[in-house]
Amino acid sequence: MFIAELRQQLKGGEISARELIEHYLGRIESVENTLHAYLEVTAERALAEADLIDQMRAEGKPLPPLAGVPIAVKDNLCTQGIRTSCSSKMLEKFVPPYESTVTKRLWEAGAVLLGKTNLDEFAMGSSTETSAFGATSNPWDPSRVPGGSSGGSAAAVAAGECIAALGSDTGGSIRQPASFCGVVGVKPTYGRVSRWGLVAFASSLDQVGPFATNVADAAEILKVISGHDPLDSTSINASVPDYCSSLSNSVQGLRIGLIKECFEQKGLSSEVKTSVMTAANLLQSLGAELLEVSCPRFNDGIATYYVIAPSEASANLARYDGVKYGYRSEGANNLAEMTSRSRAEGFGSEVQRRILIGTYALSAGYGEAYYKKAQQVRTLIRRDFEKAFDSVDILLTPTSPTTAFSAGKHANDPLSMYLADLLTIPANLAGLPALSLPCGFDGSGLPIGVQLISNVLEESRLLNVAHQYEQAAEVMANRPKANLVP
Repeated sequence: MFIAELRQQLKGGEISARELIEHYLGRIESVENTLHAYLEVTAERALAEADLIDQMRAEGKPLPPLAGVPIAVKDNLCTQGIRTSCSSKMLEKFVPPYESTVTKRLWEAGAVLLGKTNLDEFAMGSSTETSAFGATSNPWDPSRVPGGSSGGSAAAVAAGECIAALGSDTGGSIRQPASFCGVVGVKPTYGRVSRWGLVAFASSLDQVGPFATNVADAAEILKVISGHDPLDSTSINASVPDYCSSLSNSVQGLRIGLIKECFEQKGLSSEVKTSVMTAANLLQSLGAELLEVSCPRFNDGIATYYVIAPSEASANLARYDGVKYGYRSEGANNLAEMTSRSRAEGFGSEVQRRILIGTYALSAGYGEAYYKKAQQVRTLIRRDFEKAFDSVDILLTPTSPTTAFSAGKHANDPLSMYLADLLTIPANLAGLPALSLPCGFDGSGLPIGVQLISNVLEESRLLNVAHQYEQAAEVMANRPKANLVP
């Protein structure tokens, strides 16, 4: 059900908010043993909020735009009075005393919180397997991963455990799981959505965005959470368009650039490449013009990212020292020992690996060689995008080189895991808006995602092209018989 349809049904009394929430809570109960998409389900709160919405309707009061819409939230966004663990033992008992800006805007718009979703620990991963509280499974095939780090949110939306969800994207953590799970995932322009209350991983890269089953719903959620926030020093002070109003615009004459370097990747699956090219050709049949463009430093993005992101993580995660809050090791003889043991016991292996990489890159004598050099390459990557947008309006690539891989496949091979984000990372480095939406299925019935990238603050155009493709392709209407979890 689309959010717009739900709004009309609630307004007309065809369905009550309580009935809707009870349906989704029932769905969660029936599939969570298989998926483990949620870390915490807030059933009592959800039903209480639904009753308030039903009361408002009964009293003839106007309903807010997202009234009754059941939402799941990635567990690295602070929710006042509700545990926010980042899927880490370090924050296992942390209950925030304040609400993140994005979730506050959702609740003010009438959305209902169903619960907090699983993620890779501190959002560091591409499979949701590094969670301290167990991995999440892919709804299309539980033996495979849902992607990461926002795998819980993507899986919850795909499996019908909520209408929409929030995730965070530092190097592809919304788009890659959206591709693996066959849903729409949007990473907005850096600064378009507030990061206040998002537990930081890499502050110059992190961005919050929505998951939904369709572009129109993603546009509705994005409109609510976007906008300037004085609490976030990186927030852009620019007006927010009505993203839904431009979804039906024609793509006639639009110039779509196919990034040459993305289609020449050594590890790109032939099925993925064929499906993505079919999507590009469909847009061409709708009147768009296809052009090949080059971003010569595109493939340097992953090396650049794995210097910058761990460096920022090393600084951001230094606050978890066992002193002020978070996990504290017992029995230490002095402060230094207590801090060392708390971090060794509280952080998982992947988080420790990235902290060590970042600390090394920032250490005396190496900052110039690694961190500064990575920032210079980042500038070159951004300039490549700027040059590409001189000749095209939208860029099109595969979202991921492959479809969802088997659980445990890359558990002992971090480099192979990092390569899962090869095609998504450059948009983060450049601060550009990008999204993934389904464009087909592989021979095993697993979803394939196509990535669209637009220029800064051009989310309206991005969503418009995605919506026009979605309406013409009807990918989910033609999905294979191998269906989602029952």
